[in-house]
Amino acid sequence: MALFSSALFSPIPFTLNPTSRKRCTIAAAAIPPLSTATDMAPSLDATTVALIGGGSLVAAAVISLTDPERRRKMQAEEVGGGDKEVVREYFNNNGFQRWKKIYGESDDVNKVQLDIRIGHSKTVENTLNMLKDEGSLQGVTVCDAGCGTGSLAIPLAKEGAIVLATDISAAMVSEAQKQAQEELLKGKDELTPEPIMPKFEVKDLESLDGKYDTVVCLDVLIHYPQSKADAMIAHLASLAENRLILSFAPKTFYYDWLKRVGELFPGPSKATRAYLHSEADIERALQKVGWKIRKKGLITTQFYFAKLVEAVPA
Repeated sequence: MALFSSALFSPIPFTLNPTSRKRCTIAAAAIPPLSTATDMAPSLDATTVALIGGGSLVAAAVISLTDPERRRKMQAEEVGGGDKEVVREYFNNNGFQRWKKIYGESDDVNKVQLDIRIGHSKTVENTLNMLKDEGSLQGVTVCDAGCGTGSLAIPLAKEGAIVLATDISAAMVSEAQKQAQEELLKGKDELTPEPIMPKFEVKDLESLDGKYDTVVCLDVLIHYPQSKADAMIAHLASLAENRLILSFAPKTFYYDWLKRVGELFPGPSKATRAYLHSEADIERALQKVGWKIRKKGLITTQFYFAKLVEAVPA
């Protein structure tokens, strides 16, 4: 998620080689220390939170602030289907166009979208740095669960990792394949070794199988309530032999309040339900399956906030 200082991440132990920062393709300001990171006052944009369309704003406000679960049920009726169906539909249609632009390099983005792009690029950079802490990624098997447009899978392939990249959205997978072909084959000639292309598949988290040295799941748990997130974490851990890296939107009083405020603004084309998770709940889910958190950190920009954790078998 972020270009960060060692003050931000809680090492067990955890430090970064400063030269790794050159791999971040987007210039970003340094993040404040952990003690002040949550004191920033970001204005939460509608694209980052769960939204529903129609109805009275006042009525929606009352429902959202007093009965958030009822609010989610109303949204399910508005958009149709359960969480998985809503996410698949969204990221194959309106959401695909929006997030393709955010994850890309187009100048056709507003202030909020650019800020989210920077936040996501920080996620990717930190994850790569975590992975490379153990040495070369040459030949290391990695499952990128929820790959989006390939923002992590492609750099992993460049490092020599053997990557399975999956996403629930066929549109996202198709775009990731296209970008991988363009980037990994760029400048290739007859003397250049053939790159190891990531294997891209359309799959939801539940359908993943196999065994990998490392499983990475970035910015996906926001689509799962805690009851389902526990099962997803257990499943992802069962696929990983050495490491599991997760990012999630942290559940704190402040961020929960920001999310509730964001839910007041209707916008059905932007609708996916968003779930925040406490670090304690994530840690508990990992402990249940015999894993422990080794590294963790909070990453924020003005409109983007997430916790990144690396877990290993206990």
